Amino acid sequence: MSGAATRQEGGRIVSICRGTGCESARSGEIQQSLEQEIERLGIPDVTVKFTGCHGFCEHGPIVVIEPDGIFYTKVTVEDAPLIIEKHLRDGEVLERLLYRDPATDEPVPNYEEIPFYARQTRLVLKQCGHIDPESLEEYLADRGYEAARKALFDMTPEDVIEEVKGAGLRGRGGAGFPAGVKWGFCRREEATPKYLIGNADEGDPGAFMNRSLLEGNPHLVVEGMVIAAYAIGASEGYVYCRAEYPLAIHRMRVAMQQALENGYLGENIMGSGFSFDLHLKEGAGAFVCGEETALMASIEGRRGMPNPRPPFPAQSGLWGKPTNINNVETLANVPLIILNGADWYAGYGTERSKGTKTFALTGKITNTGLIEVPLGIPLSEIVYDIGGGPLGGKKFKALQIGGPSGGCIPDSLLSLPVEYESLAEVGAIIGSGGIVIMDEDTCMVDVARFFLDFTQSESCGKCVPCRVGTKRMLEILERICAGKGEEGDIETLVDLAETVKAGSLCGLGQTAPNPVLSTIKYFRDEYEAHIRDRVCPAGACKDLVHYYIIEDKCTGCTLCSRNCPQDAISGERKQPHLIDQALCIQCGVCYEKCRFGAIEVR
Repeated sequence: MSGAATRQEGGRIVSICRGTGCESARSGEIQQSLEQEIERLGIPDVTVKFTGCHGFCEHGPIVVIEPDGIFYTKVTVEDAPLIIEKHLRDGEVLERLLYRDPATDEPVPNYEEIPFYARQTRLVLKQCGHIDPESLEEYLADRGYEAARKALFDMTPEDVIEEVKGAGLRGRGGAGFPAGVKWGFCRREEATPKYLIGNADEGDPGAFMNRSLLEGNPHLVVEGMVIAAYAIGASEGYVYCRAEYPLAIHRMRVAMQQALENGYLGENIMGSGFSFDLHLKEGAGAFVCGEETALMASIEGRRGMPNPRPPFPAQSGLWGKPTNINNVETLANVPLIILNGADWYAGYGTERSKGTKTFALTGKITNTGLIEVPLGIPLSEIVYDIGGGPLGGKKFKALQIGGPSGGCIPDSLLSLPVEYESLAEVGAIIGSGGIVIMDEDTCMVDVARFFLDFTQSESCGKCVPCRVGTKRMLEILERICAGKGEEGDIETLVDLAETVKAGSLCGLGQTAPNPVLSTIKYFRDEYEAHIRDRVCPAGACKDLVHYYIIEDKCTGCTLCSRNCPQDAISGERKQPHLIDQALCIQCGVCYEKCRFGAIEVR
């Protein structure tokens, strides 16, 4: 990858997103093609650079032309020469590559006018998609490391802690514990050395907030860790990131090396007298290592398994020494607070939940991607104003928030504000920030089965309630989805869930039953339909679904039979067809392909 790119006076910058999503769509080749075409045409005063993720993953790869402010979407390698030739040389905007408003079908050239961005408040993600993540110069140009300088030279460690407390910053990794209070616990410990850990393990299915932050603005995390280390008195720190994030790891290593070489890490940082060494630890991808005691065991080279608390890490953590662990998003908020003040930060969000939160918006939603919104925003604004509503005009059914340990929230509660307490009251959590959207075709029993299958397989097995309890719950859910549920299964699931929550050693087991309990609470009728009527109302559980052709609607177009993978559909052209139930595997391909509504699900 190329290094920093600084625009000459009066020149233009062509930036290409090279986050993981866009990289998978050949954005590296797009950048190379852009550079080659500029050189071939001899266009002066143009610089090509790469950035991290813009967040609008549904429409990548993204190319932005500055200072024109033109935002091109779904760019291909073949489009790159045209962008240079038509736009930069001839001054012609390529309308077909612009985002189009779904309501009007009108092109929207500037990203700030796209509803997906217009409804967000990007603080932590402000520079992602704009700066070269491997350029220290670009980070410094936007007041980078000024907050660290201010903390180290103008504030005592206690001042820093009080500023973070005043801002109301809470942990962004799951539980939402006040960060300043946590720092104070560690600060008061007399034992040395002290350690600071930035948790970027992020094991939730569909979540990529931490990954995109490290890929798009790693220096913000480094700076936050320097300030936090100064506040608690830590001399050494670790960024814990799963090995499945190779691009995030690469860019974090680049940032750490740049910071070390330029005096922002290591001995006597910026001449302040404070020293802090930072390392990067690659995790093996175990979900349980998101739990802080299991994470520390992994760093120490042991199997990642949780330990009882107390003692808490602030008293006895890494190698038995006082340790503070924060999610990397929590730490990325710290430079913003120190630079702009606690009151400025507390001006975002609500009285109980201050600041902003990043979320990965996935599932059956029109606009998938990474977003940042003020806490307190109604869920309905995320789903409809930012997300654009369910995909294909389907009816919204529920959303899962907080990862596999979160809860499912139905349509009737979409006015709920995104706050730590308000979500907990309805059986959900903010968690690390994953939001999965589900529409009318989603079976909520199957959703509970899916998430419990994940947490059960990720259980470390150390404690009986989690190891055995989640297994028994999963077996019941699998029976229900297979049409073999029995009366009393729902009550047994609830009893087991409460036992697992109460008796598990760590947060994985304590929250694993949440998807089951929330789906039973809000979608009990679906459980009852599976058990009593042997039907799946959503038509998603294959063992409970059968497809039939409606004779008077079938035109005999043969589209269903030609696409059936089992050759289970027979019939003459222009004559009604028939599905052989003995051969049908309930894949649903015929239902999807039929243009005349001639196939029904029973």
